[in-house]
Amino acid sequence: MENSRIVIDGTALTCAHVVRAAREDVTVAISPDGTERARAAWRAAREIAAAQPVYGRTTGVGANRVVDVEWEDADAHGLRLLRSHAAGAGPLVAPEIVRAMLTVRLNQIAAGGSGVEPGALQALADVLNLGLLPPVPVYGAIGTGDLTALASTALCLLGERPWLADPEEAPPRGPGYRLQSADALAFISSNAATLGEAALAVADLREMLRASTVVAALSHFAVRGSGEPYAQPVQDACPHPGQQDAAAAMRALLAFDQPAPMRIQDPYGYRAFPQVHGPALEAARYAEEVVTREINAAAENPLVDAPGLTVWHNGNFHTAYVGLALDSARAALFQTMALAAARLGTLAEPSFTGLYPFQGATEASSGIMILEYVAHSCLADVRRLATPAALGSAVLSRGVEEHAGFSTQSARATTDAVAAYRLGLGCELVAAVRALRMQGRAPSGGPLRAAVDLAGTVLDPRVEDRPLDTDIAAAADLLPRLARLHP
Repeated sequence: MENSRIVIDGTALTCAHVVRAAREDVTVAISPDGTERARAAWRAAREIAAAQPVYGRTTGVGANRVVDVEWEDADAHGLRLLRSHAAGAGPLVAPEIVRAMLTVRLNQIAAGGSGVEPGALQALADVLNLGLLPPVPVYGAIGTGDLTALASTALCLLGERPWLADPEEAPPRGPGYRLQSADALAFISSNAATLGEAALAVADLREMLRASTVVAALSHFAVRGSGEPYAQPVQDACPHPGQQDAAAAMRALLAFDQPAPMRIQDPYGYRAFPQVHGPALEAARYAEEVVTREINAAAENPLVDAPGLTVWHNGNFHTAYVGLALDSARAALFQTMALAAARLGTLAEPSFTGLYPFQGATEASSGIMILEYVAHSCLADVRRLATPAALGSAVLSRGVEEHAGFSTQSARATTDAVAAYRLGLGCELVAAVRALRMQGRAPSGGPLRAAVDLAGTVLDPRVEDRPLDTDIAAAADLLPRLARLHP
């Protein structure tokens, strides 16, 4: 894919592509293969629906699946469905999540299987390229279909609902596409909003976990920790993949400088880093694999099987895999963030840094004292958000839809948890860099020296007591750049 262009083909979308489409100035295009798959499914859907009942096309939805739609009412039926389902509530989700949703739904339709008329592909691409946003409220989905979000999008395409606009500008004009009534359910029967947010969240999570390793190495260097916990024989003795990856990264980061350790054995924040950070690496990696699989799936109900000229009524719309993977990732994130908070505690201790308490300018100064409060406030939110969304359930639509995995809530919790983690990690970065400055020490080379140099360009060097809020914000903003230094 070219740097300024993303080609959607229904098979090769990645979380990184979703991030670019959601946050960067790129052009979205559709491959001919994706268009042809969508066209084949659309033709098959029309032919099948003319010969047999098809859920949502010739019947009502939910508990109304037993009600046939009379042919003379078919056009009105689809429009009623969209109007009745565009009923989300609460504040609107962030624009980047809406763009992620549109990207995912575009790719899903290109995967074939929805039966939506292929003109919808170009219409969605135009919406993305024109920067249009449908209004998508926060509340309305529970992991079995983002019906409210996509119904709102459909009404915008039909011109019944306005696209979001800058108050100072004229209302934006849409692509002029008229979604066909028969395709109404097929268009909205998707978890594209949940999956779009999940793709953003796991990409951000993996980035922050890479940054965390760099920050942990800075703290290790500042307290003159022992490198024994990261030795290869230790990892070979308990060969979990994530643990081995975390230890290997620490060895690489600390390879240029290995001062004599100050203690025979360090606290858990350093000694158990591979064993605690490793599970987070594995959980985040698995979550990305699951989300990537989902955003390239034709997880439609009913699934239009164009080669077999049939439809399959199924449960692929249920995103239990996604919700459970994200739940696991947040639990692991809490564990590794707790270690970051513990390392921050050592950076306030004279016995670890050789400085005044709290790295104060004088013995009575407060120095970085408040950073621990901020970090533990962030940690408390990550702990709260680590509650598994999958523990909930629901019985809906007169009892015929009797389960929900709440992956939507899991994705939202992951977004919020990563944001809190980023700020808490920023606190550790501020403390580690300040300790090294006050000690007059710096790594002699390699990525760890590059990390110190980068921090030196954005973090205030003054050590007298002063507000540290701008330091925390600057450190948090620097973390993505530190993540790129991860070996």
